[in-house]
Amino acid sequence: MNTPVQSFDQAASPGVRTAASTRWRQLALGLVCMMTISSPQYVWTLMTKPLMAKLGISLPEVQVTFSILVFLQAFFSPFQGALIDRFGPRKLISIGTLLAGVSWMLASYASNTTMLYLTYGGLGGLGTGIVYVGVVGLMVRWFPDRRGMAAGAVAAGYGMGAIVTTFPISASLASHGVESTLWLYGLIFAAIGFVAAQGLRVPPQAGESTAAATRAASAGAREFRPSEMLKTPLFWLMFAMMTMMSTSGLMVTSQMASFAADFGVSKVLVFGLAALPLALTIDRFTNGLTRPLFGWVSDKLGREHTMFFAFALEGIAMTLWLLTRDDAVLFVLLSGVVFFGWGEIFSLFPSTLTDTFGTRFATANYGWLYISFGVGSIFGGPLAALLHQHTGSWVPVFACAITLDIVTAVLALFVLKPARAKFIRMHRTAL
Repeated sequence: MNTPVQSFDQAASPGVRTAASTRWRQLALGLVCMMTISSPQYVWTLMTKPLMAKLGISLPEVQVTFSILVFLQAFFSPFQGALIDRFGPRKLISIGTLLAGVSWMLASYASNTTMLYLTYGGLGGLGTGIVYVGVVGLMVRWFPDRRGMAAGAVAAGYGMGAIVTTFPISASLASHGVESTLWLYGLIFAAIGFVAAQGLRVPPQAGESTAAATRAASAGAREFRPSEMLKTPLFWLMFAMMTMMSTSGLMVTSQMASFAADFGVSKVLVFGLAALPLALTIDRFTNGLTRPLFGWVSDKLGREHTMFFAFALEGIAMTLWLLTRDDAVLFVLLSGVVFFGWGEIFSLFPSTLTDTFGTRFATANYGWLYISFGVGSIFGGPLAALLHQHTGSWVPVFACAITLDIVTAVLALFVLKPARAKFIRMHRTAL
């Protein structure tokens, strides 16, 4: 299912050679766009306590903002993907970067939960969703021979983008407050993202069709429209698996500042730096690194084998993390391992989906799968906070996340792999 094909870069025709030189520039622009939308999700945990203090609300109430952000980012992605396929990536992704930045600027004026939900959550979710789905869908078209690597590379921009903002935003929150921080960084993100989006375009049809046809022939699968894909049990298996993995990762992403404080390690100095922002910075690096790395590995060794290893790694790392939760050094180091085992879902699932259901409708198809990320935000955000509130402990929350990791790893190797092989054989025969 991952049969090597002729490198797109080595194709002989002039049109393909032009596309080969252009696609790396497209990848770079896509990375920049992704980096500008990463902070609303990955720096959110730094915003929770300042927003709770400003608005006088509880942790579950403020975490609703995060769930709205991620849910809308995912829920509208099929519609957004269809618009991008119809009108092109430049216009839609430009709009998305502006919405994402403006959402922070407007959130700086929020005086109640409704305004916070509508701005940071609502506008932010719509904007980041357009950019995320649009860029990933565009890159799997530019790199049909290296889908895992390409999807992972731009997803790394989303995972690692907050590396350059975590410490500055943390310092700005301490010195200038949450209002000024949101306004300033929202403006910066909107401006940079909008400029980068102006260079995005779809690949030349000739170059795309040559490489994509070779890839499709090797996979033995036809092109599935979203309406056809949604009728297959295989899609819903992938949807359930991505929901479970999203839940465990988003629990950590949204609650980390809270459970670090409860564990008594958030302000402990590690290597001369406060443990929490240091852990968040390392997390952004490993969360980004894992996406192209495991994407590349899956291009070589197979999607399901890579899923099994990565998902099990997160489950094991989270178990060790919980058992050593009062050790600040291990808290920082293991947090990086946890995200290294989680972030690759954003390269493995879109590449697996496109391998299985085809390239032509890749953006719209991934939009439907990406809804699972929104579902996971509900379980990993306010519901996880409520479970902690009712039990008075983070142990049940971690236990649920660890269980989901291990179950998904088992499903990848023992259910998804044979099901996908059977599906592809069937459609090869039909062709």
